[in-house]
Amino acid sequence: MRLLLDTHLLLWAATAPERLSRTARKLIGDPANQLHFSVVSLWEIIIKSASGRSDLSIDAHALRLGLVASDYRELEIKGSHALAVAALPDRHKDPFDRMLIAQATAEGMTLLTSDKAVADYPGPVRKV
Repeated sequence: MRLLLDTHLLLWAATAPERLSRTARKLIGDPANQLHFSVVSLWEIIIKSASGRSDLSIDAHALRLGLVASDYRELEIKGSHALAVAALPDRHKDPFDRMLIAQATAEGMTLLTSDKAVADYPGPVRKV
């Protein structure tokens, strides 16, 4: 299964795996699953960290290098992803989360999240 981790799950997987649910740990640890991270998450970390969000204060450069070294695949933003945002219901205002949902949908991936607001979207989103 191709899995795209949302920003918080990505951070927890990289820095605090004990914060992950049992289901998330099982899915992330399953070698049959392909793990992906989006440049959207790096962008979100940089922007929100600069605005004082302590839960996102991590060196995005080091995070990216660690993820790539751990065989996560990087997902770039494409025009088709931006266009897919227009098809999403207007349930959640966070533009980073909306782009992650659009990317998962456009790429045929499952987005893993711990956020109920994100999980309420139709499509390939799984709350773990």
